[in-house]
Amino acid sequence: MSLTSELETRSDNKCELCSSVDNLSAYTVPPKSDDRIDNQVVICEPCKIQIEDPEKIDKNHWRCLNDSMWSQIPAVQVMAYRMLDNLSSEGWAQDALGMIYLDDKTMEWAKDGADDVKIIHKDSNGHILSSGDSVVLIKDLNVKGASFIAKRGTAVRRIRLVHDNAGHIEGKIDGQHIVILTEFVKKT
Repeated sequence: MSLTSELETRSDNKCELCSSVDNLSAYTVPPKSDDRIDNQVVICEPCKIQIEDPEKIDKNHWRCLNDSMWSQIPAVQVMAYRMLDNLSSEGWAQDALGMIYLDDKTMEWAKDGADDVKIIHKDSNGHILSSGDSVVLIKDLNVKGASFIAKRGTAVRRIRLVHDNAGHIEGKIDGQHIVILTEFVKKT
């Protein structure tokens, strides 16, 4: 899909998400399917690859959203919101999500296509986790709100996945229901 002159002018020949000037193309923001300019953003190849394949996301690349989330273009706002939401396990992304403002119609659009992105939970070794799996802690963890430390090597059986955050799982340790970061567990 080539860039129209209207999109080139609007974007100043830069990626509307990260400001790169290389390998630009028009991207229609799902679930919209028509090629109207209002439904498109100008993005670079690295942004497009990461949007279409969440496995290839470089978290630091998306720090650019701290600037682009303030765009006046609804399609850019939608993409910034969705990427920040996908990265919500990162503190900086969570902070940005707390500041972003979308009018009701734009927020509905942002959430409408967000279900298309599948959240994948992975352990510290990159193995995919599923609800009901057993994991082992790879580090001593202070349990917030409780008066104990979950020791390294502790098994957590029948975990549950946090549906909106790939970096969190839930489980019970010593009878206490807790949320655990996936980076501190290993699938058994």
